[in-house]
Amino acid sequence: MTVTYTSRVATARFGGFSQLLLLWRGSIYKLLYRELLLFLAAYLGLSLAYRFLLSEAQKRLFEKLVLYCDKSANLIPVSFVLGFYVALVLERWWGQFRSVPAPDGLMLAVAGNVHGADARGRIMRRTLMRYGSLAALLVLRAVSTAVYKRFPTTDHLVEAGFLTREERRRLEGLRSPYNKFWVPCAWFGALAGQARREGRVRDDCALKLLMEELNRFRGHCSLLFHYDWISVPLVYTQVVTIAVYTFFVTCLIGRQFLDPAQGYAGHELDLGVPVFTLLQFFFYVGWLKVAEQLINPFGEDDDDFETNTLIDRNFQVSMLAVDELYGEVPALERDRYWDAASPQAPYTAAAAPLRQPAFRGSAFDVALAKEEMQFQPLEDIGETLGDTLEPPPRPPPGTFTRRFSLLRRKNSAGSEGGFGPEPPPGAPPAPAAPGDGDSLGGDTAVLLGDALGGGSGPHDRWLLHPSVDDVV
Repeated sequence: MTVTYTSRVATARFGGFSQLLLLWRGSIYKLLYRELLLFLAAYLGLSLAYRFLLSEAQKRLFEKLVLYCDKSANLIPVSFVLGFYVALVLERWWGQFRSVPAPDGLMLAVAGNVHGADARGRIMRRTLMRYGSLAALLVLRAVSTAVYKRFPTTDHLVEAGFLTREERRRLEGLRSPYNKFWVPCAWFGALAGQARREGRVRDDCALKLLMEELNRFRGHCSLLFHYDWISVPLVYTQVVTIAVYTFFVTCLIGRQFLDPAQGYAGHELDLGVPVFTLLQFFFYVGWLKVAEQLINPFGEDDDDFETNTLIDRNFQVSMLAVDELYGEVPALERDRYWDAASPQAPYTAAAAPLRQPAFRGSAFDVALAKEEMQFQPLEDIGETLGDTLEPPPRPPPGTFTRRFSLLRRKNSAGSEGGFGPEPPPGAPPAPAAPGDGDSLGGDTAVLLGDALGGGSGPHDRWLLHPSVDDVV
């Protein structure tokens, strides 16, 4: 049912999309032509009544109504609410497609980890994949009308080979009002555990891989079921629909052509048929019809998902992978490029013009002059950058001693309640009594290498009271 036009737009060319405008199946014309004809008929009916059936007084009253509706139509935010709604529906549509369960990963895990070429191993692999196909079918049967019409009862599932009579008895014997698509998944897990106990699944890592693929497959089934259960909020759909239809009901009156002789602003021309109003109807209502078609892609519209085709493909491919192809590997032989150091696949005459040189990176397109590619001495580079390669300059002499003098003054102020008189430059320091405010403490003396005691430490060249020449 899906309308595929990918090959028509494989290459962009002049008027490439224009050829798609003539398609009918799945087109906007097929969705919209009834509403468009109804709108045009209602518009022309009002126009004819205004021109030929109303009296002059009634015409003046109708003209006032037209002007009022034309002004009020702009108050309806139809493009705003409709744009967000269609974006939401389109995102939901793509999410539903991605949630359709595909058995490819599950069938490869079964084919590679459930061993045995005998009849027991073969029936185990086929049964495991039949359980996977049955789980997907039970979900699709619940959400798709096309699949439900194909398999309306469990008897049809038995007749089609997806379910045995014993399995149907067990399935229907479960007293649960909910969808039972999870039951085949439980059977799959139990059968995989039995295969592990029999040694057909050779280690726990292989069993873990089987269960991980099963959980991923079951997750897609559950997500698809919940997409069908939880719809777009009804109030949102109602708001959008009311906004669109009330806008165009207002336009039926507000976009009428009035008598040019009356001199109304914007009504100097009487065309009879509102061309641009019809285009606006085509775009806005067409947008709404697109959302109506995409909100549930499991119906029977032209662009809905082909669920029955998916069921046929998945069932056939999964059985082929675990049965016909099990253990079959083509004979190993040397490929045609065995002795080639740099193998390259050939091109046909039609594909040869499409061959392009290898891309190595956009920086390889940069062109440099020959003199710009010569290395420069590091000394010249350092001078150019302001001698950044040299070590940073040392602080000028006296900086530390000045800070130390300020520290002594601060300590003295903390004990005497003030800074006190500062000794003149060059005068020897007054002896500090033990424990007075001018004492720096033992820790500071150790740090400075016994500078206060006149010791010969490594820092005895520091000046506790520098001269004016030493202070910066």
